[in-house]
Amino acid sequence: MDKIIKWKMECDAKEIVDILNSKYYNARYCKDLEEARSTILNIIPKGSSIALGGSVTLNSLNLLETFRSDDYKLFDRYKDVPFSETVEIMRKSLLADFLVTSTNAVTKKGELVNMDSTGNRAAQMLFGPKKVIVVIGVNKIVSDLDSAYKRIEKVAILNSKRINHKTPCASSGSCSNCDVKDRICNFVSIVNNGRKFEDRFTILVVPENLGY
Repeated sequence: MDKIIKWKMECDAKEIVDILNSKYYNARYCKDLEEARSTILNIIPKGSSIALGGSVTLNSLNLLETFRSDDYKLFDRYKDVPFSETVEIMRKSLLADFLVTSTNAVTKKGELVNMDSTGNRAAQMLFGPKKVIVVIGVNKIVSDLDSAYKRIEKVAILNSKRINHKTPCASSGSCSNCDVKDRICNFVSIVNNGRKFEDRFTILVVPENLGY
């Protein structure tokens, strides 16, 4: 990576860490994905129950097989089972010790903004799991809520294509504000700050472009 671009990403990452900490989250700077991965494993005690939000960022951390080991109790939403069983796993995971996820956007005001198809990630970030670990790259940083929604509209097309949802945007590459059953933009959540439940949110910021 170009050294100047890398330097700017590091500056942006450190800036948003300061903003998030001022909004009562526990935000940490991680120099790369490996440091983020090791930080997550250091935070989560063995024996803990874990829920996962669907995320390209999480896939890049290669944590799934680790969490599937006997050291943890994983609410495994990635099992190859009928969707009705996946929904039951998602419902039970509301009582997990830890949620590990990413976010669609983080604003310069410290707001975490998410759009979901099923709503499990949005719900779990708001309430349920005792602790929430959020991993973000600097590509998720936006100026305000309007910018967050615009960003989400663009990446929703990519995510719909990725998970093979039968939506118009997955064919056309553009949003038509559809109302089909597979619509990916059904539930919106905004976390304004981390103050209500002290130390519930840990946010790991990596100076890279992660996920969509």
